[in-house]
Amino acid sequence: MFMHNKRLQYTVRVSEPNPKLACMLLEQFGGADGELAAAMRYFTQGLGEDDAGRKDMLLDIATEELSHLEVIGSIVAMLNKGAKAQLSEAQADEAELYAMVGQSGTSAKEALLFGCGPALIDSAGVPWTAAYVDSRSEPTVDLRSNIAAEARAKIVYERLINITDDPGIKEALGFLMTREIAHQKSFEKALYAIDENFPSGKLPGMEEYASLYVNSSQGIGDVDGPWNSGPNWDRDDGPTPALDGGPGTATVAMDADDEELAEALILRTQSATSGDPITGADLGAGPGAGRTTELG
Repeated sequence: MFMHNKRLQYTVRVSEPNPKLACMLLEQFGGADGELAAAMRYFTQGLGEDDAGRKDMLLDIATEELSHLEVIGSIVAMLNKGAKAQLSEAQADEAELYAMVGQSGTSAKEALLFGCGPALIDSAGVPWTAAYVDSRSEPTVDLRSNIAAEARAKIVYERLINITDDPGIKEALGFLMTREIAHQKSFEKALYAIDENFPSGKLPGMEEYASLYVNSSQGIGDVDGPWNSGPNWDRDDGPTPALDGGPGTATVAMDADDEELAEALILRTQSATSGDPITGADLGAGPGAGRTTELG
């Protein structure tokens, strides 16, 4: 059960309307790294979590993310106050309203369909989708994904802070950015509270390949570092296409009837390696066609 407290988690003070900034802030409202995506990610993880500690943490953070959605939505609403009133009351003439939608930075969808309200879209007008929620119901996988999600959101907040000189908005965005840091720390602690947290899952890796670095991109720019060299790594500077020592081919065992049909298919569709057939490219060749087969 939820109870809504009408007071925001952080006070919103907007100096003046700015529809262009409002459009950019929608990235954190209905975007891939926004607050709704975070809330839904952690709610679904928490509801399916069996560990009491992780469940409590996930539901706490999910609920807080909804409060952050409320903060962002309130900022967007304040920034769009003027545009919303103009579109609704039509005090300006058609040309001015048309220019306002196009030049203010609001998307046509945000302005016309949603009336400049804080809609669940990103800064390009793309609707929010559950595809942004990438949970796998495996705690070591999901916690790592959560850490990365909080880091991505922090970077977006940094960029939004950099493009506004409104002190109240900077302060509110700085608060939201800082909460991303706190959540990363919680998720890190929860991850490392699991004794065996790497690799993810239950099945062990194949020992002969678990510490093998395949140097498959060679040439100018090759760099050695702790990620590919040293006592923790075996190196394959190959090329060694079949690491298992086999021929590197694909085979399948079939019964006699299927094998006979497969052979017939191969023969029926086999390409001739001799001769040089005339093609449509040859028949229609003009200047710039390159080398073509000469006709008769």
